[in-house]
Amino acid sequence: MEKGKYKLGEGITGKVIQTGKAVTISKISEEPLFLNRTASRKTAIDQELSFICVPVINNKHVIGALSVDKPYDKAYKLSEGKRLLLVIATMIARHVANLEKIRLEKEHLRRENRRLRDELENKYKINNIIGNSNKMREVFQMISQVSRSNATVLIRGESGTGKELVANSIHYNSLRAKQPFIKVNCAALPSNLIESELFGHEKGAFTGALNQKKGKFELSHKGTLFLDEIGSIDLNTQVNLLRVLQEKEFERVGGEKTIKINVRIMTATNKNLEDAVENDTFRGDLYYRLNVFPIYIPPLRERKTDILLLADHFLEKYTKENFKEIRRFSTPAIDMLMAYHWPGNVRELENCIERAVLLCEEGVIHTYHLPPTLQTGAESNTLTGLSLEDAVAALEKEMIIDALKNTRGNATLAAQMLKTTVRKFNYKSKKNMINYRDYR
Repeated sequence: MEKGKYKLGEGITGKVIQTGKAVTISKISEEPLFLNRTASRKTAIDQELSFICVPVINNKHVIGALSVDKPYDKAYKLSEGKRLLLVIATMIARHVANLEKIRLEKEHLRRENRRLRDELENKYKINNIIGNSNKMREVFQMISQVSRSNATVLIRGESGTGKELVANSIHYNSLRAKQPFIKVNCAALPSNLIESELFGHEKGAFTGALNQKKGKFELSHKGTLFLDEIGSIDLNTQVNLLRVLQEKEFERVGGEKTIKINVRIMTATNKNLEDAVENDTFRGDLYYRLNVFPIYIPPLRERKTDILLLADHFLEKYTKENFKEIRRFSTPAIDMLMAYHWPGNVRELENCIERAVLLCEEGVIHTYHLPPTLQTGAESNTLTGLSLEDAVAALEKEMIIDALKNTRGNATLAAQMLKTTVRKFNYKSKKNMINYRDYR
């Protein structure tokens, strides 16, 4: 193949590809254009060869050439051979066109796969996890320490704190980042199916097993397997899981062949596994196997300084998604967000901000845009926790502050925005102890 390279117009093959016309040669020894560059013809010295070369054409474009040698036969009509080769070349052209289409599709899929992997790596960088509190800095430090190792990681924390996000960050910052990352929610799988999902099954292993199926462990070979809600699996599955962690091998359900794997295990739970071990609902030996490198994600109520960072992040995210121009939260709305205890953690906060963005038709999110669960009587400034006069005064103060923020401390423009006179605006500002200079 290295020898048989021709430029356009060079030799018989180059000439056929350049002109798109078939060529027949009765005796190659008498043809000066015949180069025999590959030197692949090993025939007897006294045996003469004929040569036929036809173009392979697809959509009026020459994409190659098809040529054959034939022992010289004076009685054989080369035109018949040429006609046969042209038919074969047409069939080849269709096949090559399909192969080229498949090649282009594969290349497109490869590029798309690389793009998605790059996006995932960027999305799940450690610095993309929102948080600036001391407790979150400790989490970041632990992610950095464990990412480059193959240690088993147990991520603990309440529901909605971002355990899966931490697992993503560990995988995509590890040496296995280019390998599969398989996630399994153990709580979502029935106990009679979880072994089949994790370890796979052979054809006919049980009713409905019509084909062989690879399990999640097999699919994540050389990569990472993330088992969420690990505290929900039953004791039988725990035994098999312990063996995989210890021996790095398993058998499919209904199978006899032992399969060796190289998988990094990460698990997550919101349950107290120590209590589960004491109550004999979770195996102690499995607990110690999983608890090699524990990472605790603090609840949102223990990282109050991160609430505004997260709220601003979700505000920007959902204003873009819903094509709105909402710039900020009002001061009472911020106070309400900070005062709430957030039992649903970051997931609840995100849902609240999404709802507020959908309801808001102004440039600022106010307290009445937030869910009723946040609006207690003392916090809402509009319910029975305040008298009518106090509620009106609180609303006036909020509107004056918002107007000054929007006009950067320009009292005249702020008064126009509120459709009142400058004299009334200044009077109300003084009454509420608001200095316009503070907003310049």
